[in-house]
Amino acid sequence: MSVRDLRFDVDAVVLDIEGTTSATGFVVDVLYPYSRSRFGALLAERGSDPEVARAVAQVRELTGEPEADAAAVEKTLNSWLDQDRKATPLKTLQGIIWSEGFARGDLVSHFYDDVVPRLHAWHATGVQLYVYSSGSVAAQRAWFTNSPEGDLTSLVSGLYDTENAGPKQEPESYRRIAESTGVAPDRLLFLSDRPGELDAARAAGWWAVGVRRPGEPYYEQGVGDHAQAGTFDEITITTSGSST
Repeated sequence: MSVRDLRFDVDAVVLDIEGTTSATGFVVDVLYPYSRSRFGALLAERGSDPEVARAVAQVRELTGEPEADAAAVEKTLNSWLDQDRKATPLKTLQGIIWSEGFARGDLVSHFYDDVVPRLHAWHATGVQLYVYSSGSVAAQRAWFTNSPEGDLTSLVSGLYDTENAGPKQEPESYRRIAESTGVAPDRLLFLSDRPGELDAARAAGWWAVGVRRPGEPYYEQGVGDHAQAGTFDEITITTSGSST
């Protein structure tokens, strides 16, 4: 398929967020500092909450420090944040903090100008839309609920992260999503800016398009031999309703 021949007859589109629907700079410059400033309070005040406690246990397991106290856990979270590590417990705790920030009105999510109109158009024609992001399901839900254009969750049929689907550069994760959605792999299209993710989706039998936006971290690297688009407007989706 040539770069200009971006027409797909599929039943569902699965969206990456950071670098694809939304600017990485917003996540790094706004959301990361917001969570960093609140990790300590979350661990100190709500360490017994089941979701927080589970994430803390995961941090201890990943670091091999079963007795790590809240200060040590916070230090690890900040280190992972500096490395932009896609660790599940980090994303879980960020998701809690961001969800509450969105709910308070401290945060409003970001979408590239071409994205929301295209999502509405695809949804209107019967295409199912899903999200698969390294950010937690809670963070994804808050993101789509609190967009500059209002609540977009009615457009989305399901949310997947590294906990309920698996790592984003492993084909098995995409097989799990296909099984969960009930859509045949060859009726699924994945949009992402990261070559390793596109490779994994294709290895699982999906269609894949690399989204390359100037200024994004993976722009210069390119998307390998995958079809590529600069905006969602360059992608045409039709559906014959043959999902299984």
